[in-house]
This record gives sequence, structure tokens and C-alpha cells, in this order.
Amino acid sequence: MTYQVEVFVTLKPVVNDPAGLTIKGGLHALGFDSVADVRAGKYLVVTLDADDEGQARSQVDAMARQVLANGVIEDYRIELKIPSPSGEEQELKSPSPARGGGQGGGL
Repeated sequence: MTYQVEVFVTLKPVVNDPAGLTIKGGLHALGFDSVADVRAGKYLVVTLDADDEGQARSQVDAMARQVLANGVIEDYRIELKIPSPSGEEQELKSPSPARGGGQGGGL
């Protein structure tokens, strides 16, 4: 079965975010003074074939730990989607929690 997996990578809260500060400054310059904070991150969509949801989640978790996210400074969250026959995506329940490399917790 083909799975479409969304991976959200964000800096850990204790890590400075220069891009987020720049965006916040730009928003303030445009008059959006109510913005208190901005954190920038990465959004990736991975399409892969796997036998089942567990295998797809496991493969993308390994990708995120090894390549997509830097476990020292970033956390990531995975959401699986299955394309339906009509071409629309169906989100699978139980997205993975935000994780960093090497930290415990199940997917």
C-alpha cells in the first residue's frame, strides 16, 4: 500500500531560532504587533510503499532520526495519510508525538 507521510521538524524550545526572530520582526514591521513569538521549521512529505501502517511509520521514523531531523536540536512529528481511490487523502489517527533523535517514546 502507498502511504503519504507528513513530517514536521521543529527546533527544540531551548534552541534559539534566528529565522523565527526574523519572521517575527518582519510581521511587527508590517503592523502585526500582536505576534508574540514565531518558531520556524521544516515540513516534508514522503510517499512510500509499505506493507502496513506500522512498517510505514517505522521507516519514516528511521528516516527522521537519521537524516530529516537533527536529534540534538530538533524534534519531529509524523502523520500518516493514505490516498483514497478518489485521490483524496485520509488521515490516519494516532500521529506520532514530537520526538528528537535517540529519545524514548513510541510511534
